[in-house]
Amino acid sequence: MSGTQNYINHVALVLDASTSMSHLNGKVVEVADQQIAYLARRSKELDQETRVTVYVFADQVQCVIYDKDVLRMPSLKELYRVGGMTALLAATLKSQRELAQTAQLYGDHSFLTFVLTDGQENASHRCQDAPSRNPQELVRGVAEMIETQQDNWTLAVLVPDQMGKHEAMRCGFPKDNIAVWDATSTQGLEEAGQVIQEATEKFMVGRSKGIRGSRAVFSTGAEAVNKDTIEAAGLAPADTSEYQLIPVAREAAIRDWVVESGHAYRTGCAFYQLSKPEKIQARKKIAVLEKKTDRVYTGPRARALLGLPDTEVRVTSDHNDDFTIFVQSTSVNRKLVPNTRLLLMV
Repeated sequence: MSGTQNYINHVALVLDASTSMSHLNGKVVEVADQQIAYLARRSKELDQETRVTVYVFADQVQCVIYDKDVLRMPSLKELYRVGGMTALLAATLKSQRELAQTAQLYGDHSFLTFVLTDGQENASHRCQDAPSRNPQELVRGVAEMIETQQDNWTLAVLVPDQMGKHEAMRCGFPKDNIAVWDATSTQGLEEAGQVIQEATEKFMVGRSKGIRGSRAVFSTGAEAVNKDTIEAAGLAPADTSEYQLIPVAREAAIRDWVVESGHAYRTGCAFYQLSKPEKIQARKKIAVLEKKTDRVYTGPRARALLGLPDTEVRVTSDHNDDFTIFVQSTSVNRKLVPNTRLLLMV
């Protein structure tokens, strides 16, 4: 792909407008408008074109704004009206089916959709936009659609509880593209808006580093790493002559352990194994180790792979069977944890 081609993001909000959302009516508009204002600002700052689509759904699914330049978006105030039941599957299918018809002739296009619901699917079987009247077929239809989407598609859903999460997983949503929100209060919706904004930030920063889509849009940490995401980030393994892995036998300061292991220490050459949640500064480099092969992937795109923005951020050390995360240390006194490993870039 030519380096001159511009990034074009197609961001869609698919919003539950069933009767049970009545108490959040005004807040939905406020949160959606805030998200659009944020998208407009970041699009300018990152020099990415962003086009916004909004669907609202209850008994039926309605597209109220289609692929409109984010800099020209109206408020949703006149467009969001509640009333009816929850055609969640029909809304998911219709939004993705229609967005797939968007022209992608020139530029690097990427599609990001957030579906927000406060309840369970209960109306798609009688929705005119549903491709089937059979609930099981609809579930299968969503799962097959997600399975076959190209690598430049990201589909995420916010659900009200663990039951909703279970249902979303049954429909084929990647588990790290599902978030649970508190649908009982305006504060819960405000927090959901924050989650969407953080996920969007991760998506847009990733775009600027060549990542086209994500199956871990809500995760910041080790669980975001797998073979597919490494490939999508365009990461190549470092040459084995460029690094060494040193076992850590006891608690020790990082410089002391490097020297004790027979190596010269220079600031920034040593990476410690992430073993607990912690804040990682914007300037810190990241390395990802494939456990099976001891191959190491590093470079600027490794941060984007973990969903790290170019600011200080808290990262979880979620268990990952296949990969280990290493973080650059710029402190000579960083205490190493016994039974971990130290990555030394030589």
